[in-house]
Amino acid sequence: MVNSVHYRTMEMSSALSRDLARRLLAVEAASKSAPGAHSHEATRVCDKLRIALTRFAGSDGFMSLLRRALALARADFPSLETVKLKPDGSLEGLEVLAVDATNGGPDAAVAVIAHLLGLLETFIGEPLTLRLVRDAWPNGSLNK
Repeated sequence: MVNSVHYRTMEMSSALSRDLARRLLAVEAASKSAPGAHSHEATRVCDKLRIALTRFAGSDGFMSLLRRALALARADFPSLETVKLKPDGSLEGLEVLAVDATNGGPDAAVAVIAHLLGLLETFIGEPLTLRLVRDAWPNGSLNK
């Protein structure tokens, strides 16, 4: 019984992280006039999370979380093998993959962001995770 509760909690958390990742992507897609809007919304979401999380956990902390999120997402999306973590914490190849629907690119981008949010939630809890996300998107409507 305890194991089934644990797995259901993990699944709910994953669903919440995926939902939040999709909302962040939608906010960025709607802000085409923003600086850097020439890039794909997945790249902009990762960049904003990188800035917010580096302030919170430092560069090494952010890089560790993103490296793990990428590894977890690769389990479901092998096409993410082409995406590389650069020394500055950005993801090389994510933008190209995110627009490639033939390789599940849009879903792969959601998976990376969702895993990053899920890991963050695991380590610091949902309230602080949501506060960091709201700080990164102060003008973004993150409501459903």
